[in-house]
Amino acid sequence: MAPFEPAALPELLPVFYRRLFPHGAYGRWLSYGGAAKNYFQLREFSFTLRDDVYLRFQSFGSPQELERELQKTNPYKIDIGAVYSHRPNQHNTVHLGAFQPQEKELVFDIDMTDYDDVRACCSSAEICSKCWTLMTIAVRVLDRALVEDLGVKHRLWVYSGRRGVHCWVCDDTVRKWSPALRGAAVEYLSLVKGGAETVKKVALSEPVHPFVRRSVSVVERYFAAYALEGQDILGSQESWEKVLALVPEEHRDVLRSEFPKKRDSAQRWELLKARMERTRRPAGPGKSLPCYADWEIMLQYCFPRLDINVSKGVGHLLKSPFSVHPKTGRISVPLDLQRLEQFDPFAVPTISSLCQELDATSELEDDGDTEPKRRPRDYKRTSLAPYVRLFEQFVEGMERARRGEALRRSDLQGDF
Repeated sequence: MAPFEPAALPELLPVFYRRLFPHGAYGRWLSYGGAAKNYFQLREFSFTLRDDVYLRFQSFGSPQELERELQKTNPYKIDIGAVYSHRPNQHNTVHLGAFQPQEKELVFDIDMTDYDDVRACCSSAEICSKCWTLMTIAVRVLDRALVEDLGVKHRLWVYSGRRGVHCWVCDDTVRKWSPALRGAAVEYLSLVKGGAETVKKVALSEPVHPFVRRSVSVVERYFAAYALEGQDILGSQESWEKVLALVPEEHRDVLRSEFPKKRDSAQRWELLKARMERTRRPAGPGKSLPCYADWEIMLQYCFPRLDINVSKGVGHLLKSPFSVHPKTGRISVPLDLQRLEQFDPFAVPTISSLCQELDATSELEDDGDTEPKRRPRDYKRTSLAPYVRLFEQFVEGMERARRGEALRRSDLQGDF
């Protein structure tokens, strides 16, 4: 893969927006089948240009107008905002208080930096194959809950291009949710709570909610590989003391004395689980309560960490799919949930590698012409093609569902 040099962006972006960006499917996605006559026109876009010039409240009369603007300005970053009551580029002409966000996809922005207290391999913006498992777990836990618990159908999961993942929930009804309803949904999906000063961030009580039980069953599939092998959370006294701080105090001294006798994190974890064994904790005369310390540890180390404000705010902007990350050069591409465990963020095409692929195929196909040929949908000739196809399948799925719903309503009306 061609190495990415940030200094090359001004030269590469015009090629990207002209020949690689999936304008057709992108416009169909954000038009939602003509959800309203001026739906697309009311959508806010923001562009980050060279030298961190930031342009908010951009809006366009059609997807074609947006395409032309992208090819003209070549933004370093595209963010997508809400659908407003008035065209965003005219917001300064509207009476104070009249310009309001009306609807937007429910979004989740999961950032690896929020897991720095539970990963030893990397910190800050760094990622590696060991800690990337946390993003896999986040997608699996949240996607299951969105579908099975909240009844969501249309979810677009996207790699951010650097250190995290985004989710766009695009169902027609969900896009109309109020901030209060969005906040309630995110609160339901949140288990890890508290800042850096909070030692114990997950606390379970009887009866354990079915959402928690199902989430634990997902986390269990990855816990040994991620926490016990990859992060070795019980590998040294320093690391196991952090874990012991999460178990009931009456068990700490026993485990602390037994841990050195065990060979590795896996054996120490089995000892901890056996010690818990849903230990009966006193709850008054003749009463006892189960202890879920091992579940709490698994969830604190692996459960998705959500920022409620990102998802709750209808006016919040989120980086667009198929943006180029200006630091890594990687493209923000859709995730294939059928092959999620095989996803490698380091194998995602960069703008440099894509342009190099275009150059290579152009040389083979030029047939000696002095002028390069303009070929439609050039992304199909590059490693971006499978990601665009995933995106097209997502859009096509929404369109089929919309046609099916229209047919159902037509049939119902015909019954009267």
